[in-house]
Amino acid sequence: MWKLLILSVLLEAVFGNENFVGHQVLRISAADEAQVQKVKELEDLEHLQLDFWRDPVRPGIPIDVRVPFTSIQSVKVFLESHGINYEIMIEDIQTLLDEEQKQMSAFQARALSTKTFNYATYHTLDEIYEFMDLLVTENPQLVSKIQIGNTFEGRPIYVLKFSTGGTNRPAIWIDTGIHSREWVTQASGVWFAKKITEDYGQDAAFTAILDNMDIFLEIVTNPDGFAYTHKTNRMWRKTRSRTQGSLCVGADPNRNWDAGFGLAGASSNPCSDTYHGKFANSEVEVKSIVDFVTSHGNIKAFISIHSYSQLLLYPYGYTSEPAPDKEELDQLAKSAVTALTSLYGTKYKYGSIIDTIYQASGSTVDWTYSQGIKYSFTFELRDTGLRGFLLPASQIIPTAEETWLALLTIMDHTFKHPY
Repeated sequence: MWKLLILSVLLEAVFGNENFVGHQVLRISAADEAQVQKVKELEDLEHLQLDFWRDPVRPGIPIDVRVPFTSIQSVKVFLESHGINYEIMIEDIQTLLDEEQKQMSAFQARALSTKTFNYATYHTLDEIYEFMDLLVTENPQLVSKIQIGNTFEGRPIYVLKFSTGGTNRPAIWIDTGIHSREWVTQASGVWFAKKITEDYGQDAAFTAILDNMDIFLEIVTNPDGFAYTHKTNRMWRKTRSRTQGSLCVGADPNRNWDAGFGLAGASSNPCSDTYHGKFANSEVEVKSIVDFVTSHGNIKAFISIHSYSQLLLYPYGYTSEPAPDKEELDQLAKSAVTALTSLYGTKYKYGSIIDTIYQASGSTVDWTYSQGIKYSFTFELRDTGLRGFLLPASQIIPTAEETWLALLTIMDHTFKHPY
């Protein structure tokens, strides 16, 4: 086994395709604050190369961490020596990645229309961009494609605009895939785009919304990172920008916004997955949205979609001070979660970011809320950790279907409660 692992590391160095043979995901259960602090000590040991999927926050909240094969024994001994309970959530990451690639390979036929496009598999950046072009071609009176910028590596950043006419109408923004490894979000975004074109003129409530408001949908919010997850490292989260003086690459685009930027809940270490970047809006992927939202000036709801954990969150993340509209946001979140659960029984928690999961500074919806966009929400889609970021493709459509019901609830409320 050791010889195979050493060989895989050498091959990775030669070909640049990261291998996860023997990597495990552990779910750690910290019983008290002292144990939480002990797990945080692991975070600081960079030589272990741990990848925290769910950070140590407080007792009672599960901690999920991907552990490389070479660090497994050290981590387990550390946890056991301090009486900290854990279980193995994923026995071997590479096994799941191989299954994922096999499933994708089985559906490589190029779609000639959005009707023949396969919504039940994961797709590359090029395939998603081709889908967007097909959708625009098939629905020219309803859909257009806008380029709002270019990524650090020069890729176009596209947004789909769904509109029935008029100029500068009130609008709803939805983005997916700001964290590149959260593949179920980009896949759901593709499904949402098709659903919008299907339901307009058929569903009375949705038709009323789109007759009066525009919808902007950014399916791949972090194109460089997404392309990197397909070509090199499936577990990549950040952008692909460079920080002077560091060999580490990228910043967390959900810690880069000008709302509590650089406070607790983000890292100043360029090697961290929650590195906040050199300064607020330093990431062009973030700055492009900021410029678009600012210039538009009439966006009424902003919904940023992540995975995983099954949560619906609203501001704030960087401060425990309640948002001025907390009561309304909480009631709307409750209604949206109720609608979501009604389809397949999927259970969601809801609340402010800081109270429901953890302190997070520089987050998307804290910034949009600070700009006067009252209905600012973040989703964390399926699951709760069994497969985490490696959600089977068989769950794409059910995830998108139930999430759409929650989105409809938020969009309908926004439409009926202008402010």
